Amino acid sequence: MNKPYSFPYGKTTQTAVLPETCIQAVIESDLSSYRPPLGPEETVKYALENPHDTAELSVLAKGCKTVTVITSDHTRPMPSQITMPLLLQEIRKGNPDVQITILIATGCHRKTTQKELTERFGETIVKQEHIVVHNCDEGPFCQIGTSPSGNHIELNQIACEADLLIAEGFIEPHFFAGFSGGRKSILPGVASRKTIMYNHAACNIHDPHSVSGILEGNPVHEDMLFAAKASGIRFILNVILNQNKEIIGAVAGDIDTAHKAGVAFLSSMCRRKPVFSDIVITSNGGYPLDQNIYQSVKGMTTAAASCKKGGIIIMLSSCCDGHGGQDFFQTFAREPDTKKILDDILSRAQTKTIPDQWQSQIFCQILLDHTVILVSDAPREMVEALHLIYSNSLSDAFCQAVEILHKPEPSITLIPDGVSVILT
Repeated sequence: MNKPYSFPYGKTTQTAVLPETCIQAVIESDLSSYRPPLGPEETVKYALENPHDTAELSVLAKGCKTVTVITSDHTRPMPSQITMPLLLQEIRKGNPDVQITILIATGCHRKTTQKELTERFGETIVKQEHIVVHNCDEGPFCQIGTSPSGNHIELNQIACEADLLIAEGFIEPHFFAGFSGGRKSILPGVASRKTIMYNHAACNIHDPHSVSGILEGNPVHEDMLFAAKASGIRFILNVILNQNKEIIGAVAGDIDTAHKAGVAFLSSMCRRKPVFSDIVITSNGGYPLDQNIYQSVKGMTTAAASCKKGGIIIMLSSCCDGHGGQDFFQTFAREPDTKKILDDILSRAQTKTIPDQWQSQIFCQILLDHTVILVSDAPREMVEALHLIYSNSLSDAFCQAVEILHKPEPSITLIPDGVSVILT
């Protein structure tokens, strides 16, 4: 018996009829079924009124001349049209005349456009507030200390010199930092390229603790947390989103304890056991997380954790923004030997890390263990240059997978949203 299955794809979905007898498991989190006791705005207000290990934001803002609010860039589904007005309201409640700067934490990503800023915040905030987009190459930067791993921490001067530094973000599983949110607003968010490169070095990415769902013993996380604490950041607001990108939870307060509380809430709903199959079909959760191939490596990582060695991953990702990283693309486009790419990366010292190396490193390991078919709107030439098999539909991709495996009835695991679950 065949049955239709749908997956997020851009701002729509992709559906294919699959043989139900071959489906071993459909792995999903409880995020979509969870019903929060309060609505989105009320959930955020409650978090702001009950911060972890800090005073309320309105109290912290008193006596400050300048406040910098760090927020996520265009690659993250942060619901800032809800959260940012509430943050600004709390700040001005305690200090009506304070000078506020909203700092867009791009890390090493491209500059956020004016259109993307308007989509994120709405026209009123874009017109009325002072917004600066971080540039990891131009700064200016302040050096605020050296981490135990030897990383010289350089952060955006606007963040360092504010009387009060705060951040908003969201928490999801992260494929090498354990979880997003919290300290990631600082590093990589508003750090220099040099600082980010050191943190994302091959030895850190290769560490067995540098995987989704793990913070303890994770060298990437520990370096990030050092930078966050050294920055002097005093308050965060982090939200937890369901698969429709709606707020179902929120935490506020101390950079470490509030983040841990949010991580605990999320973990209770998204940890699952892997079910190994010949074919694993997944997505990157749709827009905005599937804007490019670079970001789609995250969903592939989840699929790899449930795919038999030598099996096939079918990755659905619209990739409306193309490959998402020129250095990432060129690494694979100019070298057909995936093993050679990985060996070269692993041989590099921390101080010799190059842009997008971490993504290439993880991507290489996936490609060496599995065949990956990418269902995408990206050009075929681009997809194939990245050592992937191109497909323009889920149905076509499944037919390709069956043909490659030479199995008329392969085992199949479905993970509708690959970035919303942790497989352990």
